[in-house]
Amino acid sequence: MSADVLHDRFFLLLLGLAIDALFGEMPPLFAVVPHPVVLAGRAVMLLERKLNRPRRVRRRRARGIITVAVLVGGSAALGWALHVLCRGSLAGAGVEALAVGILIAQRSLSMHVAAVATALRCGGIAAGRDAVRHIVGRDPARLDAAGVARAAIESLAENFSDAVVAPAFWYLLLGLPGLFAYKMANTLDSMLGHRSPRYLAFGWAAARFDDLVNWAPARLSGALIAAAAAFAGNATAGRSFAVMLRDAHKHASPNAGWPEAAMAGALDIALAGPRVYAEGPVNDPWLGDGTQAAGPADIGRALRLYALAGRLLAGLIAGVFLAAHIMRRG
Repeated sequence: MSADVLHDRFFLLLLGLAIDALFGEMPPLFAVVPHPVVLAGRAVMLLERKLNRPRRVRRRRARGIITVAVLVGGSAALGWALHVLCRGSLAGAGVEALAVGILIAQRSLSMHVAAVATALRCGGIAAGRDAVRHIVGRDPARLDAAGVARAAIESLAENFSDAVVAPAFWYLLLGLPGLFAYKMANTLDSMLGHRSPRYLAFGWAAARFDDLVNWAPARLSGALIAAAAAFAGNATAGRSFAVMLRDAHKHASPNAGWPEAAMAGALDIALAGPRVYAEGPVNDPWLGDGTQAAGPADIGRALRLYALAGRLLAGLIAGVFLAAHIMRRG
């Protein structure tokens, strides 16, 4: 295999997806060393404690902008340094593919969502609430059984964009610097991008920057889910596209509505709607015209659709790689 192929981003992304599919979160490794996202979170908290102090209320937004610029820029620089170290060798290509596999969370997301379905089915609403609290920001105590199921499906759809499509998108566009910068941006938003009094001003830049970097991946994610519905026996592609185009803008987030509305239309269920977060209630309209009475079986249907969408993404990447490789050889 030529050096050009070994260091082709499309090829390395495919290897990274395969590593994630085979090994997931790699518990044995990250029981010994901290996961990169854990390190990113520690960096965010370090700067947050130093810059987001109550007596600096008037300057919180500016300091939040500085936090985003320093951490995202630093992450991009770290990605560039690793890329330089990996360039030009077989071992380096393996390290880069491993980094991609670690920072794409397709398998772990599937496992966490499947755990909610199992908990609901076997342990009832209390077990379902306990399982879903690991993957959503809303108050699980306010959820009935159907609410737990809908929350899991919404998290699956939204995080298909945030944890799978967006990292792949930014890696293909900008390599390891883009991937590292995106993961830091996403971590910043998850930790600071809240509407609570503490983070409303300081987290403004983190939330807005995350909206920006997820704009294209969210729409691509919705399209992939809708297209995948054509290959699922229990979903409808046409309705998925129609509901996505009609309802995506109804979501409070400029991006989350795209994959969530596509999922709602594909499965003929209603998602989003009124819900309660730690910082207060959100009175969003419903996405989709289907039933609100989702259950464990619907989580299973959503997981099958998610798996198909992931295969479509891998197929697109492989197709572009093979086409480019054939053209270079021709």
